[in-house]
Amino acid sequence: MRKVWNVFMLLPVLFLMVGSLLSSPLEAFASEKSSQAAETELRVMTFNLRYLNDSDPSPHTWEERRPTVRQVIRKEQPDIIGTQEAVYQQVRQVGTDLSNYKWIGLGREGGSKGEFMAVYYNENRFTPLEYDHYWLSDTPHIVGSTSWGNTIPRMVTWVKFHDTKTDQSFYFVNTHFDHISEEAREKSAALINEKVKEFGSELPVILTGDFNASPDSKPHEILTKEGPFVDTWTAADIRINEHLGTFNGFNDPTGGGPDKRIDWILSTENVTTQSTEIVNYRKNGQYPSDHYPVISDLTLQY
Repeated sequence: MRKVWNVFMLLPVLFLMVGSLLSSPLEAFASEKSSQAAETELRVMTFNLRYLNDSDPSPHTWEERRPTVRQVIRKEQPDIIGTQEAVYQQVRQVGTDLSNYKWIGLGREGGSKGEFMAVYYNENRFTPLEYDHYWLSDTPHIVGSTSWGNTIPRMVTWVKFHDTKTDQSFYFVNTHFDHISEEAREKSAALINEKVKEFGSELPVILTGDFNASPDSKPHEILTKEGPFVDTWTAADIRINEHLGTFNGFNDPTGGGPDKRIDWILSTENVTTQSTEIVNYRKNGQYPSDHYPVISDLTLQY
């Protein structure tokens, strides 16, 4: 004899099944959101490494400086580093010297040619989701393009990172402005402002670089007053080595003084700065580079 189910007995079961199906995506979404931290602590360095050449006298040749560069980076333990000027050989060697770091970069003349705006990151914590490069010119997507009076190609490398520690993401942008043309520096700053808008995101953005401009310059104003950025030096709760600039030229312990603070770490306003330091590390009188690195301890807010 076939058993017949009472439809009213089945209704609670059906409602339970439907409710389970409807709630599963919501629960998954809630679980995903709960895994994301509201803040991300980040230690960032910008470092012009001085390009490889045959004219720097001892003890400032690259081969002599290379161990000192390694030592200062290991001492400071940044999570992410934006470097400028290094050519392919240097970029590879620094990558070899730094365990647990990987790097992203492209030569400013394409491929491995020319100086890199390399980005080094702790591979145990960060995963690059997207990255790209553009040139500081009227034709930013043409490799090696120049405009505005700069004869040397200048460029930007940017990366969107995912932080596996906090399950949050952010953008990191690294650049090197022209050393001769003021017009190029000003228009480069304006172009970066426009390009950051293209991210189309409320995520935090960190901008590092050698800007070849003082903190009271027009390029700084374009980025921090007309653009979305804050200078982490002025925003920091603690500033270390306020009396220094960042261009030491291998012979000036003062780094040229505060008016020569040409290497900056900037951020969008959803980032707070605990401390920023001009790192005047030397080893037996030897400078790691003709620029002092700058390091900031940041909190990214979501």
